[in-house]
Amino acid sequence: MTDIRRGTGPASPSAEGDAGQVVPYGGRELPARPRLSTANGAPVLIKATPPFSIRLSEFLWAVSFAVGGFVTVYFFVIRKDLLPLIAEHAKKVADGRSDDTYDAAADIIFWIVFALILVALFAQITLLVSFVARRAHVRWWQLATLCLQGLLVLLSPEWVALGAEGALLQPLLAAQAALVLLALVFSILPAGIHWSARRFDVRRGPEGTGGPDL
Repeated sequence: MTDIRRGTGPASPSAEGDAGQVVPYGGRELPARPRLSTANGAPVLIKATPPFSIRLSEFLWAVSFAVGGFVTVYFFVIRKDLLPLIAEHAKKVADGRSDDTYDAAADIIFWIVFALILVALFAQITLLVSFVARRAHVRWWQLATLCLQGLLVLLSPEWVALGAEGALLQPLLAAQAALVLLALVFSILPAGIHWSARRFDVRRGPEGTGGPDL
């Protein structure tokens, strides 16, 4: 029979040793308290900073848009000076027509080239939005617009880059195409390819324990 006065009964479950360890209860240690949180939380979509190559590519695209906008405005401003030169060039190619025919041909050539410059510019702006959103196969469409710009660079001296005013058109078109080429080159570097293939940036962990989303 246990002598209560001598205090030889079993230890209390809440009793602890001097070192903060749990005192054995009936010859056994108390089980460890289960964790109330886990590091394996639900995935959370975040907006991570793109790699340097992608940011540089986006900057080059923006500069090419500025150059393209300047080319479009400049080409429209010198229209009246270019039309007689284009008509004269058309007369050398196919002689024997009336002056009205050459004037109409010059007007058609001018607006076709102007429309191509404008279409390439707006298409590249739209494609850049898709590229930032990491849509699939966007680089191939961007390459197609670069090919169109290369065609304009090659053909402009023959039809529109004429006279003192038009002589500036080909260097401007070439500069715009060169910026687009550099932007595409930087976008296909390994870091840029991995960034596009990932499609989404995901953070794992409980909400509020990770870094900022922005």
